[in-house]
Amino acid sequence: MARVVGDEVSNKQVIFRDYVTGFPKESDMYLRTGTIKLKVPEGSKAVLVKNLYLSCDPLMQFFMRKVQGPDRYDYYTPGSPVFGYGVGKVLDSGHPDFKAGDLVWGMTGWEEYSLITKSEGLIKIQHTPDDDVPLSYYTGILGMPGMTAYAGFYEVGAPKKGEYVFVSAASGAVGQLIGQFAKLTGCYVVGSAGSKEKVDLLKNELGFDEAFNYKEEHDLNIALKRYFPHGIDVYFEHVGGKMLDAVLLNMRHNGRIAVCGMISQYNLEEHEGIKNLLQIGFKWIHMKGYTHLNYYHLYPKFLDLVLPYIREKKIVYVEDIAEGLESGPAALVGLFTGRNFGKQVVAVARE
Repeated sequence: MARVVGDEVSNKQVIFRDYVTGFPKESDMYLRTGTIKLKVPEGSKAVLVKNLYLSCDPLMQFFMRKVQGPDRYDYYTPGSPVFGYGVGKVLDSGHPDFKAGDLVWGMTGWEEYSLITKSEGLIKIQHTPDDDVPLSYYTGILGMPGMTAYAGFYEVGAPKKGEYVFVSAASGAVGQLIGQFAKLTGCYVVGSAGSKEKVDLLKNELGFDEAFNYKEEHDLNIALKRYFPHGIDVYFEHVGGKMLDAVLLNMRHNGRIAVCGMISQYNLEEHEGIKNLLQIGFKWIHMKGYTHLNYYHLYPKFLDLVLPYIREKKIVYVEDIAEGLESGPAALVGLFTGRNFGKQVVAVARE
């Protein structure tokens, strides 16, 4: 039955149970069905959306922790819905930039319907019914992970034609794009991943020159020397720990390391130490951290580059779509064991 603005309807939600230490578990979240009125409160600039697709991102596990003191991020509140990046359809709006029927991406709740009060972070999607770009792409290649890959490649690492590029966690939402940007630029690209199937994906579908399963390597330093006999010019860091230590030994002079994640360290009680930091000084290595938040102003430029690549099939993007809001907790937790194959998405509703 069609929903009408002003109706009060049931609203299935994924609720955060309590603060987490260590690896998140499915039991840290639970399903609840509440109600919501499909109407923005009078005088509010909020936006009411029907959620279509939700993004599972490693960053979300940080929101589950109890943090003392000020921080730049909002954190989950026990007993309230989980939130993250998603794609939704506007049902009602008090904000002048959005109207009913618009498609948007940005921060939203893990629920069927969300009243978004911090609407300044929403981005309108220019999408028509005959558009050949899937809406789910705005959780990945055309959303936060895509912006992260674009900023990391073109603004931070900035590889040049002929340079040697290494990407860790290369089959993930960000890594798969960085590798393809590097190939389009004329670089030699190697990626690491955690299974034979993911290595095959990198080499056979995504165009990486080489790839290896880090779980099968007894010595990462030796593995990197095998794939980079001349050393690494640019490393895109998503893993940290032993991988970063080995990379430092194999960097070339004036090499660059772009750091946007270290997923191997996120849930350890005590982070692994890095032994080879002297290499930064010896080899004049430039190592810079970044997130997509530094580069939102480049989003129009990013779309101008990436949309033609997608439509011309010069870029492939692999998604792992879990169906239904109830599948969300397992999909999110699966990120930390490498269960996903490509960008992990939860489909709440197709329209």
